[in-house]
This record gives sequence, C-alpha cells and structure tokens, in this order.
Amino acid sequence: MNANRRGRAVVTGMGAVTPLGESVDEFWAALVRGESGIGEITLADTTRFPSKIAGEVSGFDAGTYMDRRDSRRMARFSQLAVAAAGLAIEDAGLDLSSLDRDRLGVVMGNGNGGFPTTEENARVLVSRGGMRMSPHFIPMVLPNMAAANVSRIFGLRGYTSTIITACAAGTQGIGEAAEVVRRGAADVALGGGCEAGICELGLGGFNIIRALSRFQGDPAKASRPFDANRDGFVPAEGAALLVIERLEHALDRGANILAEVIGQGVSSDAFHAVQPDEDGSGAARAIRAALADAGIGPGEIDYINAHGTSTPLNDLAETLGVKAALGERAYETPMSSTKSMIGHALGGAGAIEAVASIKTILENEIHPTINYETPDPECDLDYVPNEPRKRRVDTVMSNSFGFGGQNACVILRRFDE
Repeated sequence: MNANRRGRAVVTGMGAVTPLGESVDEFWAALVRGESGIGEITLADTTRFPSKIAGEVSGFDAGTYMDRRDSRRMARFSQLAVAAAGLAIEDAGLDLSSLDRDRLGVVMGNGNGGFPTTEENARVLVSRGGMRMSPHFIPMVLPNMAAANVSRIFGLRGYTSTIITACAAGTQGIGEAAEVVRRGAADVALGGGCEAGICELGLGGFNIIRALSRFQGDPAKASRPFDANRDGFVPAEGAALLVIERLEHALDRGANILAEVIGQGVSSDAFHAVQPDEDGSGAARAIRAALADAGIGPGEIDYINAHGTSTPLNDLAETLGVKAALGERAYETPMSSTKSMIGHALGGAGAIEAVASIKTILENEIHPTINYETPDPECDLDYVPNEPRKRRVDTVMSNSFGFGGQNACVILRRFDE
C-alpha cells in the first residue's frame, strides 16, 4: 500500500480483563447496571496506608489464557495484556495462520511496568542479596514487555511499540495503532493498554502525594467523579485491546466491523509534574486536535467518555477543557466516568474506556457516573448521574490525561461504508 495514502482504520474485535469481569459483555453489563468493582485490597498489605481499596481483577488465572510455565515468567501486567489480546483476536475472528504476520502489529500503552515484581525483587536484594533475585526479573518488569509478550505469543511480527504516557497511555495506544493502520504500516494492529501495579511500592508513592481516595465506608462509594465530595482516585488494574484493521483488509475477510477510529489528539500541559493545567487548556488542545484529525466539529460528538478520575483538580480541569474545546455544545453532550465503577487503571484505563465507548455506540446506551450525589458548582456539565441513559450514539470522544501533563483523546464512530 502507498505509505502516503491515508486509509481508514476500523475496529473488528475487543478484549477486556477488568475489575468488572474478564469479558467485554460481562464488563459492559455491569457498567450499565451501575455496579462497582472496587473493594478491599487483597494484592498488597495496606496496614500502613490510609487508602485500602482498589479495583482488582479478582480471581484472575493467567493459566486460563496461556501456558502456565510461560505465565510464571511474566509480570502481572503482561499476563493481563496477553489475556486481553487473546480475547480480542478471538472476538475479531482472526485466523492468524492465514495472514501475513509481518503485517500484524501491537501498540501497547503502559504506565509503570512490573511494580509488584520490582518490589518483590527489591526485598530479595535487601534480605538475601542480589544473586538470589529472579533471573527473569529484568524481562518481567520492563514496560515494553507487555507488547513484546503479546507479539511473541501470537506471532505478530509487524510494527510494534509501547506508549508510556502514564494515565494517557491506553488511549494513545489506540490512537497510534489506528495511525499505523491508516498510513499503511500494518494491515492489523492490536491497540490498547494494561496496568497491574497494586503493591506497597505503588500505594506508598501515591499515598504520600495524597492522590488516592481516603474514603471511609463502603468501597463501592469511594470513586466519586465530579461530585463535590470527591477526594482522590481509587487505584485499579486491568487491560484491554482493540483489533484495529485496515478497512479493505477487514472487508476482504468478511469481518464484523464494530466501529471506526476517526481521530486522535495528543498534547502536553507543560505545566506541572502531577497536577493538570488549572484552566484545562492542555486537555482542550488534545480535544481540538482530535476533532481536527477526525474532520468533525463539536456538534458531532454525541457522548464523551470522561477521564473522570475523582480527584478535585483533574475533574475540574477536564470540565474546563471540554467547555473550552466544545463551547456551548459542552452543556448538551452527556459525559460519564467509567472510573466511578472500576477505579483508575492508569496505563490501562483509556483502553478499557474505549471498549465501553464502542459498546455505547453498539448498544445506544450510556452508562452512568455512579456516586454522584452532591453537585459541584464548578463541575456543571451533564455527567449522566447514577442511572444509565438510552440514547442514539454515533460518535464518541474518549479522554485520558496523565501525570506529567500528557493528554490524549480518541474519537470513535459508528461504522458506515
């Protein structure tokens, strides 16, 4: 294909491993019910921390998705990624043996790599010495190993990359995978993100900067995006991948096309290490860039899947950014937070939310922002509070804004030949 000719990138399969289930349908059904996947942390000792809750993928068994011996040589973030990849490939009906594997790729978003494995081996280093550490330590913890393991296990020999932009990584992974396909560098690219960083090391780091919710009471009520009483995000883990395919390739094999990726936008706040730009201008730039890439105006966005972390600063900055980019249309566009139910899966969050966004298009139903009880006068948009909403949705914008002020936005549309 002529590399100078931009094609169309469509989604033909989805896989998700989340705190609300290990299938797209299970995950979506729980979202529409307004069900929370947040509970007491079991993956780490929280005795010394004020924050003791998270969205865990409870009962995850890596051996269900891959060779058990192989899985023991992977950190959990890689295991989740491989599981989501297998589910997405199956959903897309891809017969890998019949395809040119040199034209199949992976673009994976990831934030921290193997935090729990790093902590575990650091303890061994201190207590028993460096020569007692796992010989698999380095290839387990490197952030690129999720993409590398997906590539290796499924034999995807084409364009491969890892996006490490903190909480924006999953969304940017999808946007970049679509761009790889649109410019003709691959026929198929798995795009998405993963994270599994729940451990004392991660909890300590986020607690000491007071980023995490310290909510006391029912864990299901802790994540409260856009609510006046929000007090921080709830950490989570998970992975999701989309099979993103060149339109002609998908049509030639008779694929079931779920949606089209029509635009992406990326920006930087250039403002602060962990706080968003106070006026939301960085978020607005990413949104405007995505709209321009898609060739559409604010009036064509039917729904926004919000970054919606439940932190005081971030939710306000996102609200201001959406207003700045969409103008008066912002008040007419429903916007809800998946994180209200699963917490914040960092590098995996945007990918999981893209799955929710595509299901919104397919089902013409918007999942709610749960735990929205006390309106914040500064956050005054339509956050679809507490109840799902039936509505025709053709075009979705999904936002992700990461530490360091790195922002990403992707626009997904109902497929129309």
